[in-house]
Amino acid sequence: MFWWWKVGSAHRTRAAKAEFQQSGYPYIVTSSGLSGETWNPRRWNYALEAEQQLLGSGVPRECLIAAVPREVETHRTFEAAAAVWRVLEARGIKPAAVNVFTRGAHARRSRLVFARVFGSNTPVGVNSWMPASSKTGAWWESSQRAGDMIKETVGYLFELVLNSGRRTNSPKIQAASTGK
Repeated sequence: MFWWWKVGSAHRTRAAKAEFQQSGYPYIVTSSGLSGETWNPRRWNYALEAEQQLLGSGVPRECLIAAVPREVETHRTFEAAAAVWRVLEARGIKPAAVNVFTRGAHARRSRLVFARVFGSNTPVGVNSWMPASSKTGAWWESSQRAGDMIKETVGYLFELVLNSGRRTNSPKIQAASTGK
């Protein structure tokens, strides 16, 4: 099982497709929330856009699954993981393992959240992807990359210690408690 977080560039689409093909995953599941700021009426869903990009790059339709999460402003990674879990559950797919493909410093937290959502019976791995243009120099030499690293380190600790403020990691319980 292979999961892909967000879209962005043709480089990311090629990297995700290459990982999917080289590793022999049976499915590639796209998931993520909406683009842009909440006030922007032109927001679009990353999961659906990623699905279209991958279809356009030649990934077979039968291998693609879009897992569209609930629209939330907090716990977005959890909602994406829960959407993946729910869509696989609805299709009767029980993955032996899940591998998360995400960008940079977000990888540790994504892996942790997915592992919590999928439970101890489903191993979760992670591929941290960075565009070639971002790989020059140390992370602390870039204010954007340093900011990402600090934010994601704090986010990881918040998730690890306090479950990011969630009451549960169960997608079933979470969906039932919110009515969605």
